[in-house]
Amino acid sequence: MKQQSLFTNDQQNSPLANRVRPETLAEFTGQQHLLAPGKILREIIDQDQLTSMIFWGPPGVGKTTLAHIIAKQTQAHFVTFSAVTSGIKDIRKIMEEAEMNREIGQRTIVFVDEIHRFNKAQQDAFLPYVERGSIILIGATTENPSFEINSALLSRCRVFVLKQLTVTDIETLLHKAIQNPRAFPHLKVNIAEAAIQILARFANGDARVALNTLEMAVLNAESQQHEVTITPEALNQLINTKSLRYDKNGEEHYNIISALHKSMRNSDVNAAIYWLTRMLKGGEDPLYIARRLVRFASEDVGLADTHALSLAVDVFQACQFIGMPECNVHLTEAVIYLALAPKSNAVDQAAQKAQADVKKTGNEPVPLQIRNAPTKLMKDLGYGADYQFAHNTKDKLTTMKTMPPDLAGHEYYLPTEQGNEKRFKQRLAFLKAWHAKHDNH
Repeated sequence: MKQQSLFTNDQQNSPLANRVRPETLAEFTGQQHLLAPGKILREIIDQDQLTSMIFWGPPGVGKTTLAHIIAKQTQAHFVTFSAVTSGIKDIRKIMEEAEMNREIGQRTIVFVDEIHRFNKAQQDAFLPYVERGSIILIGATTENPSFEINSALLSRCRVFVLKQLTVTDIETLLHKAIQNPRAFPHLKVNIAEAAIQILARFANGDARVALNTLEMAVLNAESQQHEVTITPEALNQLINTKSLRYDKNGEEHYNIISALHKSMRNSDVNAAIYWLTRMLKGGEDPLYIARRLVRFASEDVGLADTHALSLAVDVFQACQFIGMPECNVHLTEAVIYLALAPKSNAVDQAAQKAQADVKKTGNEPVPLQIRNAPTKLMKDLGYGADYQFAHNTKDKLTTMKTMPPDLAGHEYYLPTEQGNEKRFKQRLAFLKAWHAKHDNH
């Protein structure tokens, strides 16, 4: 049956990553949780029992390569789209051809690279054809499908999560590439194992980065009688800094701020410093981090350390005043302080409980005794009657009720014994004992 090629036949001028792209599952490296014998994706591909699916994972882990392997093995007509260059007109044309193929019993597999870049209208254009079975859709994305793909389309696809490649995976992949006759035709590449390890660590889990860097090293090396040698020293000169994966608007943004928050909550000061540094090195706005630290100071430290909020606000102002890169030290100071501070979420819990009561009970009337009475009419209606002025009493306390009657007895703030909050707990216990003795007497 007819099959449309995913890739150009001109391999000579294509990047190394394309020249050595695996063509079978046996050649593929990594993703054993999906592709080891007996695993579900392996079975689906081997048995050619494809359903619409989404490959979700970071760059350079094999999403497009898996589509390539499926294209080689399937008996279906295979079409590829790029979400960057294809429009609705292109989609509809291919869908109409797929519909005609379905009527004569031929399946069509449509592979969409970077499917998260399709807008809602473009994604909707696929939906009726997926529903009718006119096409099998395979999408590849680096972004969380829950946020980037229409729920109706997502519900009809199976999501497979591809993991970042390990250093060992990358080392294996590099060895395979060097031994592949398509990699560097007519050129022998000698590379020390230490250099392989440097490349594997530098790649940061991205096979494409590893292969591109290897190719750059080979092209920059001196060739003698069709032979080059790559040394660790030469690689270290070529490699300046590791590229960090961080999308300020994507899922990794939320993953890392979550890691920072939870590290501080867990009082793991070293992890907190690490995640902060990852965000700053990835180009995150320091004021965004500072705002989150201000929130954390009340949400997770609260009154256990009454200085935490002041410090967080001071750091926010310092970041506004001097900016990056200098303010990184102020943010680090705040993160260290908050991570090591005693923890209490009693303030946050109090706010949530009160919000729940307000939502449930609506507009409870303010008791008359604590209403102001600026006019005669309001006084005649009982506003302010029986008001008790706490400062006129010995204990600065009164028996006057200030909570709406229907909410009497509701407690929101339940302090812990962490840090300064122990004093607040003792104060609350005193107040309860005082009211138990004086109320209704």
